Amino acid sequence: MRQMIAAAVQIACSDEVEANLDKLETHVREAARRGAQLVVLQELFESVYFCMDEDEKHKARAKPLAGHPTIARMAALARDTGVVLPISLFERDGTRLFNTLVMIDADGKVLGHYRKSHIPDSPGYSEKLYFADGDTGFRVFETAAGKVGAGVCWDQWFPEAARAMVLMGAEVLVYPTAIGSEPSFPGWDSRDHWQRVMQGHAGANLTPVIAANRVGVERGESCEIAFYGSSFITDHTGAKLAEADRVSDGVITAALDLDAIAEARRSWGVFRDRRTDLYGMLTTPTPERLLADKAA
Repeated sequence: MRQMIAAAVQIACSDEVEANLDKLETHVREAARRGAQLVVLQELFESVYFCMDEDEKHKARAKPLAGHPTIARMAALARDTGVVLPISLFERDGTRLFNTLVMIDADGKVLGHYRKSHIPDSPGYSEKLYFADGDTGFRVFETAAGKVGAGVCWDQWFPEAARAMVLMGAEVLVYPTAIGSEPSFPGWDSRDHWQRVMQGHAGANLTPVIAANRVGVERGESCEIAFYGSSFITDHTGAKLAEADRVSDGVITAALDLDAIAEARRSWGVFRDRRTDLYGMLTTPTPERLLADKAA
């Protein structure tokens, strides 16, 4: 049996980078004490979620990956605790800005990075102002804990991304996340929909999912968002093995038998019976009838 103990951490963020990192470190160490080998942290955890507002000044938050102080600190933490840490950062690469995940192995080595592919644009989540479309393609990292496919937040709504990563060999899928209330629709709570979509990715691909979300109410200049928390870990059928609450900082863990899951994936037949000759429509532009009218 090849077991992975996976963990997800959620915290409420301030605009004090070191205070946020201090809180995260406390929870990562707690996860390690519980035996965790892979610890997933939330999206853009260094600061408040600045994408609520369309303001050019926030672009100054981006830093190059080379010499990045948060990568250095998290690499030291990974090495000290022996856990794999995917971390989410605002990256500057010359004149281009990206929402980037850096994969740090259990020995503190940086294995590479993934740039968020799907960039949302809606009231309160104005990410297209800040982030270019990711140019890395989907990534699967061979870590000390296993083969980890990594997406970032809005990526988690796209079944194509999950399927691609599993076809590339991912044994688990991880999604750092920042999702909460919708400023344009204050009565709409999409928390359960958000979870079910990823549970579907797990079940359709027979591959566990670990999602780490923010908590807390954050107020920008134009609106406020109450983040859902509710970080969770599924098994390979999509059933939730562990779930955090909606308001508290904390860590959750779950044990995954990677060998048994691999056997289930082979035997179930969903990959054997794929009809790739019928899937050409998936690479064509979205029909107009399915596109939102931006003028509406």
